[in-house]
Amino acid sequence: MLQQLFNDMIKQDVKPFLSRHGFTKKSLNFNKITENLIYMFNFQKSSGNSADNVMFYVNCGIYAAELAQIQSKEILTAPQEVECHFRARIGEIAKSVPDRFSITPDTNMDDLRKTMISALEEVIHFYDTMTSARSIVDYYTSGPFLHLGEESFHLLLQSKDVTAAKHYWEALQEKYGTENRWTIFENKYKAIFNKYGVEFDKL
Repeated sequence: MLQQLFNDMIKQDVKPFLSRHGFTKKSLNFNKITENLIYMFNFQKSSGNSADNVMFYVNCGIYAAELAQIQSKEILTAPQEVECHFRARIGEIAKSVPDRFSITPDTNMDDLRKTMISALEEVIHFYDTMTSARSIVDYYTSGPFLHLGEESFHLLLQSKDVTAAKHYWEALQEKYGTENRWTIFENKYKAIFNKYGVEFDKL
């Protein structure tokens, strides 16, 4: 019964809405393919579901062929969410919604549908600002996050943006420099700088 409510929401609300924005559905994945990037929504049902509680997550992802090339990986035309270079739960982008949704006998489905469509719309607006591999790199370097660190340095130094690369290094060092694992990252990053012939004095 509750599973059917979930299926109906996907079929009657989510699919038509995302189709209007250029997404195609395959199973519980919705993809939009552009020249530079593949945008994705993935509806992931929880393994702990029961007859009276259907829980699910909405995962957001962006795949960049340019970053896959930097990783020396095969270029994918239909990547899975885990293979995306940008990854987030919907609640990380649309702050007003939870990371995990739940359908119970008490759930007001009209409210859930409205919340879901509103959140998807907010993510699509965010996707509109992410137009290239550099957009993904800028997102993670502004954190600064360690995720995609090596790929980010490669992309920045390939494009000769040494200033941004050094700024990212300094921000990472300030954030993670006191951790034991930092030496491992530092050595990897130094090797990348050396590869591009960029000298970087240790701060």
